[in-house]
Amino acid sequence: MEPRDLAERAEHGRPDTTAAAENFAGWGIMGLPFRSGHVLGLRRFPASSVGPGYSSVWHRDPNGAWTFYSDVEPLQSCNRYFGLAVERFVRAAIEIAWSGPRSLSVRMPAEAFNWELELAPTPVTRAMNALGSVLPEKLWHSARFLGVMGAVAGPALGAGRIRLQGRAPNGQAFIANARLTWVVASSRAQMDEVDFGEPGALPEQASLGDFMIPQRGMFAAGGASFEPFDPDRHASCATRPADDP
Repeated sequence: MEPRDLAERAEHGRPDTTAAAENFAGWGIMGLPFRSGHVLGLRRFPASSVGPGYSSVWHRDPNGAWTFYSDVEPLQSCNRYFGLAVERFVRAAIEIAWSGPRSLSVRMPAEAFNWELELAPTPVTRAMNALGSVLPEKLWHSARFLGVMGAVAGPALGAGRIRLQGRAPNGQAFIANARLTWVVASSRAQMDEVDFGEPGALPEQASLGDFMIPQRGMFAAGGASFEPFDPDRHASCATRPADDP
């Protein structure tokens, strides 16, 4: 299946509410760094066990400040887990359109944001996808297996460090199931007439808690699981407190 096929199929998914975790299913751009210092990410999770399905755009500016955009309330989307590392949350309409099996655009009209992407397979992603399609379900929930898989996949893909399990900034343990992957072959992005320039690895790899932003743009279809919120151990904040340096 092509990325567009997976994205269209994900729109009919249902959240897993039986497991003792907060679960999301869909697809996204795990991360895409630009040589200018900008970093982008995209999450499209039609199936969520904590609220309605949603889309979210992540943006880190060259100074290292993260802004998360989402079309639902922040604590029903990615800020529920990453808020302590995010300077700003913006509720915004996010338009995602596929113009071909591997071509998509992401737009936020109110933010004058336009992002175009072309995806492609590589010999490594083809091998990983063949493996991922036959792995037993229990391995996708094994922190040990995902740790090994991430350690191998990062260098093989030329994406730096990849962590498929760990802790998010707000404290919840997470597992990321990147079951099927493609690389970003080319991309252009612009916001408020600022062109982000050419994609490329950063001098220092970006991260949010234990989640590492790949040094090479990666599309992934699958899902994510987080441990349920515990007020004694986890932060309940959508953005970093103003007095937190």
